[in-house]
Amino acid sequence: MRRIESRIDTGSSQFATNTSANVELAATLRERQQFVIDGGRGRARSIERHLARNKVMVRDRIDMVIDDGSPFLELSMLAAWGLHDDEVPGAGIVTGIGLVHGRPYVLIANDATVKGGSLVPMSIKKHVRAQDIAAENGLGVIYLVDSGGAFLPLQDEVFPDKDHFGGSFYRQARLSAAGLPQMSVVLGGCTAGGAYVPALSDEVIMVNGTGRIFLGGPPIVKAALGEIIEPDDLGGAEVHTRISGVSDYIADSETEAYGRLRELCEATNQRRIDDPAGWLDHIDPEPPAFDPSELYGIISADDRIPFDATEIIARLVDGSRFSEFKPEWGETIVCGFARIWGHLVGIVANNGIIFSEAALKATHFIELCEQRRVPLLFLQNTSGYMVGSDAERGGIAKNGAKMVAAVANATVPKYTVLTGGAYGAGNYGMCGRGFNPRFLFAWPNSRIATMSAETAQTVLVDIRRGGLKADETSDEQLDAIAREVREQYETQSDPYYATSRIWDDGLIDPVDTRDVLGLCLALAARQDEPAPGPGIVYRM
Repeated sequence: MRRIESRIDTGSSQFATNTSANVELAATLRERQQFVIDGGRGRARSIERHLARNKVMVRDRIDMVIDDGSPFLELSMLAAWGLHDDEVPGAGIVTGIGLVHGRPYVLIANDATVKGGSLVPMSIKKHVRAQDIAAENGLGVIYLVDSGGAFLPLQDEVFPDKDHFGGSFYRQARLSAAGLPQMSVVLGGCTAGGAYVPALSDEVIMVNGTGRIFLGGPPIVKAALGEIIEPDDLGGAEVHTRISGVSDYIADSETEAYGRLRELCEATNQRRIDDPAGWLDHIDPEPPAFDPSELYGIISADDRIPFDATEIIARLVDGSRFSEFKPEWGETIVCGFARIWGHLVGIVANNGIIFSEAALKATHFIELCEQRRVPLLFLQNTSGYMVGSDAERGGIAKNGAKMVAAVANATVPKYTVLTGGAYGAGNYGMCGRGFNPRFLFAWPNSRIATMSAETAQTVLVDIRRGGLKADETSDEQLDAIAREVREQYETQSDPYYATSRIWDDGLIDPVDTRDVLGLCLALAARQDEPAPGPGIVYRM
């Protein structure tokens, strides 16, 4: 493949301005992540009580499970950011992917210092999303359970619907039936619906003295039956390991429990992350020829100013080598083949608005990748598909629809990174959340909405002006409407608003993108090759 020739002037004032702005965005991201790790607001007493019970903090628990020195890809770290008065950092649950004896697992761990491990709506969404990732990537799941079950004041938002708490049990049963191990370590309370997490697991370990499982806790038993009983006598480790059989193993400490868990994981039939029988085309990796930290200077500080997708690609792919497809046509989308950590990928990246030619070019390229069984990576930075009379007469609707259909029907693994704006149907054509990429990550400069705040202000003010009587509408009223619309769109397109609601799998620092994608591709490589679609390439 040909090495990309960078045209970036790293000594320019624009590069310096961009770098300053994006380094600040990355620092803000790290500060907010640290806020979540440290426990958020007003939880000091809860953390003290947790530690006084000889319990381990949730991320330390994960460190005790996974292989020493191995990476842990935490997902949706900022879920529930700005919600519930920021009293539920990370939605009270930690999810991610880690290695146990070289085998990748999804880990789902309750944080009992957040509302006693009770699950708010975003907790359920995060839990379910992690299980869906496990299913699509062929991963077993480890549950570190320390939960009071559903947060009852919000029961209507966590209990009855398809993807509510019951959906997590459905997924757990289906994952087990698919041969993907479901392993639980019970570290605290598993009450009511929470009892079914260990009960549906293939193997269960309980920590004596702290781990408890019961459908109804002592207060419910007393109210229903008049029976007064201590928690351990009702559902402690000895009861469930030696009498009921709900648990399979008992441990006297968390350390012992994690040792046993690792022993059990070693006996599963899961493939290692470095399985040489992987189906994806792979060679020895090499670093990019250009420093990934230069991404800070390339991403525009002003989101109205475009930046060249090829320069982004040069700092993500092996050797900065890129075999570009149709470079002289449809130039507002860049397509081509490259390698990331040795894995061959097909890249579709925006260079601005999507014209008909660009849509047809992308469609052709996506069909090539589907035929050749090459995973697809979408780098989104677009205001959407072109509008106007020329575009409409040129068939932008049907040509855009071809691209959307090609993305929807591609069976190869798909990955998406929001590197800038993700507006309108462009988000869909570039494999947004609605098109089920295996993973979708976003940079802290990204924006996602039907349109930009500036465009929305113009459009919606004109619409509202049309519904008002001209002689009864003052300039002040129109200015107030404009401010309201702009504030709404600026708030709702903010990347933290999006990641809070799990519209992505996490905000990531741009310089970490290559490593994150490398792990995701390695997960796909260890699976059996997915069944192909028709595999026909229609020249567009």
